[in-house]
Amino acid sequence: MKLHNSIGPNPRVVRMFAAEKGMALTLSEVDILVGENRQQPFLSINPAGGTPVLMLESGEALAETTAICEYLEEKHPTPALIGATPEARARTRMWTRRVDLHIVQPMTQGFRSAEGLPMFKDRTHCLPQAADDLKATAREGLAWLETLMHERPFIAGDAPTLADIVLFSFVEFGALVGQGLDPAHTRLAAWHARMAKRESAAA
Repeated sequence: MKLHNSIGPNPRVVRMFAAEKGMALTLSEVDILVGENRQQPFLSINPAGGTPVLMLESGEALAETTAICEYLEEKHPTPALIGATPEARARTRMWTRRVDLHIVQPMTQGFRSAEGLPMFKDRTHCLPQAADDLKATAREGLAWLETLMHERPFIAGDAPTLADIVLFSFVEFGALVGQGLDPAHTRLAAWHARMAKRESAAA
């Protein structure tokens, strides 16, 4: 399968997810810095203009990071990164959703509305007047997650899941754009170190 890939945390989520499963994806690079994803012929592949996009063997284009990972899980269920039981799948989806709502979305919009504004102002609706509040919301989300980690090695339990891969990709992105982890978050720091040691972190 071919993955339309680019810089950024969302394509990295898919690459890491595939790497954890031992899957090899053929990468086709999309230059989002020059807006290749907002022009034809890419828009004929994904009208939403985002990366990543997975090209299925049937020729169908599958976009949206979580949908792609769900598809890969169903095609290659082991090792289970979303869950091998209904309870495990529900737990992973719960935590992935929490990470997305409380951390990923405000962090990303905060970046687009501040440091990333020159790149994104003509591509999507940005909120420069709310950039500081959006970043603060992401920090609050991380602080909240820190209190919930307790002694669990990974977000949803004893093994890494999609929730860990999503958070790791965006925490790494945040560190590059001035939204790094608070040093006081020792549980998240230990979690990050565990994730960084995994072979998939190089994907």
